[in-house]
Amino acid sequence: MDNKSLLKKNERIDQLFSEDVGIIQSAEVFSFSIDAVLLANFAEIKKSQSANIVDLCAGNGAVGLFVSHRTQGHISMVEIQPRLADMAERSVKLNHLEKQISVFNQDLNDSEKVIAPDSIDAVLCNPPYFKVSEKSIKNPNSYLAIARHEIKTDLESVLTVSSRLLKMNGKLFLVHRPDRLGEILNMMEKTRLSPKRIQFAYGHDGEEANVVLIEAIKDGKSGGVRIMSPIIEYEGSEYSEEMKAMLYGNPS
Repeated sequence: MDNKSLLKKNERIDQLFSEDVGIIQSAEVFSFSIDAVLLANFAEIKKSQSANIVDLCAGNGAVGLFVSHRTQGHISMVEIQPRLADMAERSVKLNHLEKQISVFNQDLNDSEKVIAPDSIDAVLCNPPYFKVSEKSIKNPNSYLAIARHEIKTDLESVLTVSSRLLKMNGKLFLVHRPDRLGEILNMMEKTRLSPKRIQFAYGHDGEEANVVLIEAIKDGKSGGVRIMSPIIEYEGSEYSEEMKAMLYGNPS
């Protein structure tokens, strides 16, 4: 199939060269960000064919696609917005991964209709970051607003559903905003998720963190949290060497 035949109006194909993955994107709706790349890099995925992985709040499928070459396991993507789910499904075809990846245009809260509870080894999630209030300024583009603001789901729902889907000792890999870290950790405790690794990312050295990555284990023992080395995203106006490796791969 000609790759261009998979594209619709105002769409393009972008590459994550480090994983040799193409992804269908559109400026009209939503494009993957550095956060998706950071999450995919942070996640520790089982390689075995028996592994079951879920990408919640999948958007156009970036995170699931980015980890697909690191496992032979099955990946289920769950995305509530029909247009984004359709883009994800076409990106799966673009990369010839139809046998490995399933895309469900589903409300996250209804994910157990298509994915068995207590069956998943790893959940990856890049959820909406921002709470919705009367004072909050939402993007006028509804696709972006739903992706960034807790309009269709919220932190409690994300963690509750993740916990229900995961096997005992299954792992959640979450990317979020550092200013909500306290709330995230409190909610994890209530949903049987025990944080084990935390890593912060910074736009530039010397700035406050702009991203937090968290690994949590379902029904894991409390304590033993590891704080990983920080990630610096930029050196001046250029990507840092670490980010270049994530985006483009290490030079041979």
